[in-house]
Amino acid sequence: MTKKTSFAGIAGIVALATLISKVFGLVREQLVAAAFGVGPIVNAYAYAYVIPGFLLILLGGINGPFHSALLSVLAKKERSCAGPLVETVTTLVSCCLLLVTVILAIAAPLLIDLLAPGLTQTVREMAIQQLRIMSPLALLAGLIGIGFGTLNAAEEYWLPSISPLFSSVTIVLGVSYLFWRLGESVNAPEYLQLGSFVLAGGTLLGGILQWLAQLFAQLKAGMGRFRLNFNWRVPGVTEVLRVMIPATLSSGALHINVYTDLFFASYLEGAAAAMRYANFIVLTPLGIISNMILVPLLPRLSRLSAPESREELKTRIRQGLILTALTMLPLTAIFVSLSFPIVQLIYQRYAFGVDASALVAPVLMVYGLGMFFYLGRDVLVRVFYALGDGETPFRISLGNIFLNVVLDYLLVKKLGIPGIVLATVGVNLVSMIVFLLILDRRLSGLPLGSWGMTLFGLFGATCGGGLFGWLTNQGLQSLWGSEGFWLLLLTVLFSSLVSVSVFLAIAHLLKLPELKMLVDLILAKVKR
Repeated sequence: MTKKTSFAGIAGIVALATLISKVFGLVREQLVAAAFGVGPIVNAYAYAYVIPGFLLILLGGINGPFHSALLSVLAKKERSCAGPLVETVTTLVSCCLLLVTVILAIAAPLLIDLLAPGLTQTVREMAIQQLRIMSPLALLAGLIGIGFGTLNAAEEYWLPSISPLFSSVTIVLGVSYLFWRLGESVNAPEYLQLGSFVLAGGTLLGGILQWLAQLFAQLKAGMGRFRLNFNWRVPGVTEVLRVMIPATLSSGALHINVYTDLFFASYLEGAAAAMRYANFIVLTPLGIISNMILVPLLPRLSRLSAPESREELKTRIRQGLILTALTMLPLTAIFVSLSFPIVQLIYQRYAFGVDASALVAPVLMVYGLGMFFYLGRDVLVRVFYALGDGETPFRISLGNIFLNVVLDYLLVKKLGIPGIVLATVGVNLVSMIVFLLILDRRLSGLPLGSWGMTLFGLFGATCGGGLFGWLTNQGLQSLWGSEGFWLLLLTVLFSSLVSVSVFLAIAHLLKLPELKMLVDLILAKVKR
């Protein structure tokens, strides 16, 4: 590609677009929580959405294997060569995923029973209905993922990053209309099927709109048309598949851990809904920041895959990890120290009461603990993709499946719902360590000792920030209480500000060039 944009410029575009998308997503979750609480509709949806959502993340997500495989190949080619390659890959993917769509619709009862054998009959029936409605998302996921990779290769970042808001908008409109017509009786037994249909139908409609928006942008960018192309000899197809297939299997193996988690959660009342609500709070900043770091990082890593560029590649790896720590760890401090007031602030209204907040808050705390390890693992996986190696992440992910089962079994007995999430944190931590050891050998040595000391210092900053945030929250609540939305909002904001300030003050002592890079990026965007 001939058009070049700076790392900071791409990160800013992606951050703003993703922020807008996440704001709409937050409104969606707040509305769903207010309308349905942690009741049967949301629990059914949590299970029905597992496979479609898994495919949307796996195949259709920014930084997913489809996006990464296409981008890693297209970034090295001229735009004039992109069209036939994209069309051929789209044809192959569509044929495979159309079959998956049919299987999902037919086998929905069996899949729900395998995934969640502990569901009540009412929740099971709603989950089956929702899965059948959302089954076309399997096909759409592949098309959306191809669109992400194609548009990013054409240096188009705005639309791919903002397009997920379509799903949020359709759900918001559908649930708002339902809530307006039925009020709190929306959870009455006679309306459960209707609410179930609206939630699943809105999700499907949003996926259709997201794909159509990307398709028009892809046509405009000259990156291929939506037509069948069975010419498998188009240059680059084999190279894409060489990365895409093992990368998809690797990410798929990783998401089997989600199935394992929900299998155990199906025996705990309200667990699926609690994990969904807590996970979304974490994914809102995580999605924005991960896109800021990973979207501009992957093309640059791909261009550094040659042996003579090894030293610069090592610098980029460190840059990705330290930026991940500088952005994730302050959030860890906030979510661990302020989990309960944050859940109250975001969700506690109408059908979502104080008991629901007490159920979700500990889950949010553990999700917060794992943010750095989740994104750090993703950074290292992209290094392997850039090196043209999708097999190593796949093999490690296979081992992680067994590790996750063992940790789930051990921790859920002792900790309940938070134990399920903590098992995933452990899996991501082990993955990071293994990836770093392999890269250390493959790249003829990484300065792991130096990196480890830097991360250790940032972990200390996290503890300090969390402690001061918690103390500030306790002090403010004793001073003016926590009743009322605005007092609670002021308490959370001020406590979070204190937590981040303490973190940054300690991190500043480490004199990290990545901290200056991050601050300069933020200041540049603020001045604009």
